[in-house]
Amino acid sequence: MNIVNPGHADRPRKIIHVDMDAFYASVEQRDNPELRGKPLAVGGSAARGVVAAASYEARVFGVHSAMPSVTAKRKCPDLIFVKPRFEVYKEVSQQIRAIFAEYTPMIEPLSLDEAYLDVTDNLKGMQIATEIALEIRAKIKTVTGLNASAGISYNKFLAKMASDLNKPNGQAVITPKHGPAFVEALPVKKFHGVGPATADKMHRLGIETGADLKTKDISFLQQHFGKSGPYFHGIARGVDERQVRPDRVRKSIGSEDTFDQDIHAIETAREELQPLIEKVWGYCTANGIGAKTVTLKVKYSDFHQITRSRTVPTPFRDIQEIRTIVDSLVEPVFPAVRGIRLLGITLSSLEKAIIRDQPQLALLL
Repeated sequence: MNIVNPGHADRPRKIIHVDMDAFYASVEQRDNPELRGKPLAVGGSAARGVVAAASYEARVFGVHSAMPSVTAKRKCPDLIFVKPRFEVYKEVSQQIRAIFAEYTPMIEPLSLDEAYLDVTDNLKGMQIATEIALEIRAKIKTVTGLNASAGISYNKFLAKMASDLNKPNGQAVITPKHGPAFVEALPVKKFHGVGPATADKMHRLGIETGADLKTKDISFLQQHFGKSGPYFHGIARGVDERQVRPDRVRKSIGSEDTFDQDIHAIETAREELQPLIEKVWGYCTANGIGAKTVTLKVKYSDFHQITRSRTVPTPFRDIQEIRTIVDSLVEPVFPAVRGIRLLGITLSSLEKAIIRDQPQLALLL
């Protein structure tokens, strides 16, 4: 497949978006045969918490990630909850990343279970992107025992949309010839990058589909959607100029925990925050990333949520500096007017840092 970006005929691009199928849940079913074929939720518990991932057997009942566990259990009474094993998911993700690297250095990870690959000039000298995607998916299956889906197109937006078309364990192609028509027929609420709030705003403006979006000029879109306006103007026409960025730095890294029993004492909160701090700081140090903003997230028993942040002029020097700031952020929360069910820590204002005498590790955790 010779894919050419319609806007730049002199710069052909072949983009693959690889997305693992129900990644966390599939790893758990792979490692525990007793879970195979059963509705499974990773994270949370029958009593409380939030679903981090759901197997396809659970999705049939309407269970999905970010759903409260109580709701998930109500939808699927036979749902099995298992604790996440992020170290295992990280190891599998690194195996998958190594397979990608056999084909191209142009890899932009989005998370543990998905990435963009630019295979226009690939290491195998293969001309057909669909064949590369087939080979990659087959190797992932052989090495990890897991299924992956893929989307192939001439830009990132359409490759991402294509990867959802034949899930699970499938792939799809959106060519330059069919790209604009595909977008025109697509409801805007299904656009990657258009969240529920933006979709609702578009609906209020009479924009239901890509065809509706295409009728709006850039000035109108900038007026209502700010800096996202030009992006929406482009994708409505099947155009997305964003490059695959192998050096992409995440905007933030966060970790949170939902507790079996509500927290009322500051000493308990401080204790529960320590592993969260260690996890986010460990990501930064392992990947040579600096952070200048730390945010504390507090969710109460009635689901009311607050956040408190602090930004410093230069990246944090060590974990103790973060601990000190987090302690100053959590102290005013107590005495708590009601029980705390969840605590979270996020580091943001991320940037590449020069770390001496330490090997540079992959960005994909």
